[in-house]
Amino acid sequence: MTIHADRTTDPASPGGAVPPAGRPAERRGWLVVWALVLVLVMNYADKIITNIAGPAIMKDLGIGEARFGVVQASFFALFAVGGIVGGWLMTRVRPWILLLVIMVIWSLSLLPMGWQVGFGTLVAMRVVLGFAEGPTTALAMYIAHTWFPPEKRALPSSVIIAGANVGAVVGAPTLTWIVTDHSWNAAFVALAVAGLVVAGIWLAVGREGNQGGAGAHAAGSVLPDRVPLRAALTTASLIGISVMFFAAYASTSLKVTWLKPYLEQGLGYEARTAGNLTALPYLGGMVAVIAIGFVSAALTRRGVSSRMSRGVLGSSLVIAAGVLHLAWAPLDAGPLHMVLLVLSACMGSAGYGATFAAISDVAPLKQRGVVLAAVTAVYGVGGFLAPLVLGGIVENAATKAAGYATGFTLVGVVLIVGGLVGMLMINPERDAAKLAAIAAEAPAPPSAPADGVPGKE
Repeated sequence: MTIHADRTTDPASPGGAVPPAGRPAERRGWLVVWALVLVLVMNYADKIITNIAGPAIMKDLGIGEARFGVVQASFFALFAVGGIVGGWLMTRVRPWILLLVIMVIWSLSLLPMGWQVGFGTLVAMRVVLGFAEGPTTALAMYIAHTWFPPEKRALPSSVIIAGANVGAVVGAPTLTWIVTDHSWNAAFVALAVAGLVVAGIWLAVGREGNQGGAGAHAAGSVLPDRVPLRAALTTASLIGISVMFFAAYASTSLKVTWLKPYLEQGLGYEARTAGNLTALPYLGGMVAVIAIGFVSAALTRRGVSSRMSRGVLGSSLVIAAGVLHLAWAPLDAGPLHMVLLVLSACMGSAGYGATFAAISDVAPLKQRGVVLAAVTAVYGVGGFLAPLVLGGIVENAATKAAGYATGFTLVGVVLIVGGLVGMLMINPERDAAKLAAIAAEAPAPPSAPADGVPGKE
């Protein structure tokens, strides 16, 4: 088995050299992480805009819940494809540049909504937005992980995931104000402009780090740089992570697409109140994700296995989110309902954030981008199906409240199943050893390509 050093360079550094490892590099890494948080803030605000503007859009376009479900699902129609294409491009384009390009694309896709548009245009632009945003989380994690050694990746991973919640915490009341006092078209334009501003910040700050060479594996890890791609994509841990993320993202996508219509139409809250309440699950999720990130990092420092500190911890939280879903879904509006809803969102987001770092524990270094893209593609399917199915259930139910209760109960079951699968299958130490054995049996080619690109070291 041949270990190839990562020769990633930083164009912002003198002579294109990567800043040396140590505290200065870590400080620069955290600067990059906070820039990535801004990217995820915009990424999530762009996702929730049709959720916030949902009732107004349905009224203006004269569509019901089933067709609005198509609008919401359209964002995820090519989300998985975008993730796969992004993973392929990561092997050919510098990741920080690729992230900049897709940020510009998704911001521009929002601009047509500044004018009166029809159902078809709205769907088409949401498809473009979803395709462009598909690789975002994988790219953000890939870039962040190049700045930190494996034992320190859990916290920055959780902080980045928390950025998505910040997008909703800030975006929900702000966008509600714009939609209520101006128009839903104005809200789309505001997001497009803000997205281009953040793209400018990323252009100034974003680069990759140097934590990606032979020493980039966790202490004691035997994970090789590369194996046959089929082996890399079919470890039990990666399958368990993908199933768990499918379930978690199905729940997340419903918050993104249906939470405000649910609170407003299903439970009877006034529009502005519903918009403000929409921020609460994300506010709780932001706190929970960062707190669990600290817990996971502390466990890792104490020598606790990745299976426990990332796999079991994250899976347990997703199971808890599912149980809480079953508790709040049939309840009427009130404090207890809202508390349970927020707690379930906290558990789901924190579980997702805690386990994300485990992907790098089972992804061979030179194939990490492809593996991240594959996981994104799988959970993107959950994001597509959930809002589409819920729209059909609500429109065909005896009452809207009953339809929402049925849909959210179903998602609770999916979360429990996904969490159980993750708990049983995620074991990075075991699967890293298996991949090492596979790599040892297959001699490396004379000039091993990076990420499958001939000639790229």
